Amino acid sequence: MTGPSTGMPVAGIVPAPRREPGHADLLVRNAKVFTGDPGRPEARSVALRDGRVAALGDDHDLAHLVGPGTKVVDALGRRVIPGLNDSHLHVIRGGLNYVLELRWDGVRSLGQALAMLREQAGRTPRGQWIRVVGGWTAEQFAERRMPTVAELNAAAPDTPVFVLHLYQSALMNRAAVQAAGFTRDTPDPRGGQIVRGRDGEPNGVLLAAPSALLLYSTLAKAPALDEADKRTSTRHFLRELNRFGLTSAVDAAGGFQNFPDHYATVVDLAEAGELTLRIAYHLFPQTAGQELADLKRWTETVRPGDGDEWLRLNGAGENLTWAAADFENFSEPRPELAAGYETEFESAVRLLLENGWGFRLHATYDETIRRDLAVFEKLAAEGLFPGGNRWLFDHAETVSPGSLDRIAALGGAVSVQNRMSFQGAAFLDRYGAEAAAHTPPVRAMLDRGLSVAAGTDATRVSSYNPWVALHWLVTGRTVGGTALYPAGNLVDRETALGLYTRGGARLTGEQDVKGTLREGCYGDLAILSDDFLTVPEDVIPDIESVLTVVGGRIVYATAEYEGLDEAVPPVTPEWSPVARFGGYQSGARQASLVAEAVAESERHRRWRVARGAAPDAPPSFVDPCFAH
Repeated sequence: MTGPSTGMPVAGIVPAPRREPGHADLLVRNAKVFTGDPGRPEARSVALRDGRVAALGDDHDLAHLVGPGTKVVDALGRRVIPGLNDSHLHVIRGGLNYVLELRWDGVRSLGQALAMLREQAGRTPRGQWIRVVGGWTAEQFAERRMPTVAELNAAAPDTPVFVLHLYQSALMNRAAVQAAGFTRDTPDPRGGQIVRGRDGEPNGVLLAAPSALLLYSTLAKAPALDEADKRTSTRHFLRELNRFGLTSAVDAAGGFQNFPDHYATVVDLAEAGELTLRIAYHLFPQTAGQELADLKRWTETVRPGDGDEWLRLNGAGENLTWAAADFENFSEPRPELAAGYETEFESAVRLLLENGWGFRLHATYDETIRRDLAVFEKLAAEGLFPGGNRWLFDHAETVSPGSLDRIAALGGAVSVQNRMSFQGAAFLDRYGAEAAAHTPPVRAMLDRGLSVAAGTDATRVSSYNPWVALHWLVTGRTVGGTALYPAGNLVDRETALGLYTRGGARLTGEQDVKGTLREGCYGDLAILSDDFLTVPEDVIPDIESVLTVVGGRIVYATAEYEGLDEAVPPVTPEWSPVARFGGYQSGARQASLVAEAVAESERHRRWRVARGAAPDAPPSFVDPCFAH
């Protein structure tokens, strides 16, 4: 971690001689505060009291707020921002599984990734799996390729290994194929493919063609945590998100996330006052053919807004009916949705509107968006839509200008995620540079006055690191450096920060209390390791928070502030990959490993060229086995 100046983190203010009701609980001083408030965009100090912002100003302006009980933090000239809000994060599901996962997020070389896997194989007890579940892509590796099944077998000959690659494919070693029960007689599920060798036996490759349900259902066969460990896992995942300055998230539910069962852990943590991230959650019908029954039951038992500022129900989605879902595997052709899905979809929307429920919709392709909009326009003609309810499209990579106009006319919003950071090269290969240049058209959305929020769609496709997403928004580049967008589809850094703060707050109706540092707003902020507004573009993905505050509580602290945050229990089980490796692998820790991997990769390529086994050209970032 680096900061613009050095010195003691707490210094320079003498407390008032007696405690007064107006004293702050926490004062952050000597900072470059970006407030996000147009009325007062900058400050040097921010005071928090009772979990909210009490005052902003220069250091001397707020000195009188320091009392005997005030905790004073010197930011040492660093940048302070409102807490980040991921508007589309599978945080509940991610928390229940976090300590079981070997994260390759941020790993810069395949050699390092496989070394982590080999070491974890020696730590994992019999009966457990090693799971690499999203947040990475072959393009991020110096070797510019995926691992092979043979490499997984060599790294872990006896321990089942499941490696998920985006929503496109999964690799399994021999032990995992056996543990999952796949044989030559196992049929391919609809929308998925179990790849087989010449002998007809599964060879360890699963393909989403284009549905990811095969990948998810296979992963679901691995052992789950017990209730106590789910609680610990969730606390550590929330702490990991706090590490990057996240203070809020909108949970988009997702496959295999049942209500109320899988929500019990966050409810328990909320009741105990142990959440360190504010969560607004959605409800997602899980069983095809049962969606309307689920939605009806929920509208009769719970309502949007139930909960408090830490945990609250926000609405339905991201799917309302399975037939309307368009899976976004950009290595496969766009899925053709069933004719006539609109009948059931309209019934679901009508039910929600009549009961005062807002919703969000997974929609990758404009073809799907146009069909959904036709349903909304029909209901609007009856005076039902939107009826004062918040609604939005998620993803919208290929949304057209005409559809954006229709969304604006119906009062909708859009939540965009940096899936193109990880899948942009695959999209380029299939659709070309002209189509990729406005996928998604973020600038066009903003120019129409649409409410736009940003997020990641972590943890199974993109990484949960928000700075990777912010880098994508301002540079238009993938994690491997591929340029996708012209200047006209980029946003400046302050706009991008607004999409990650105020944007998410608008989706949950909390824009008056969240997303800005203004008197009366929630006391959510982060002190950054590097100044997002001024650092070189290539530094942005490596930004972290050195101190994160949620509701006036210091929930994450490092560098000069080590030990100021709340304690969390040790990671359990002890063999957890997180206990050994942590979560996101910071690029700052890996420079020498990357250089070594690049050199090794080039030597291997030259060896193959000399023997006629490869063309004398730079290698593709995709293993040809996966170029479907």
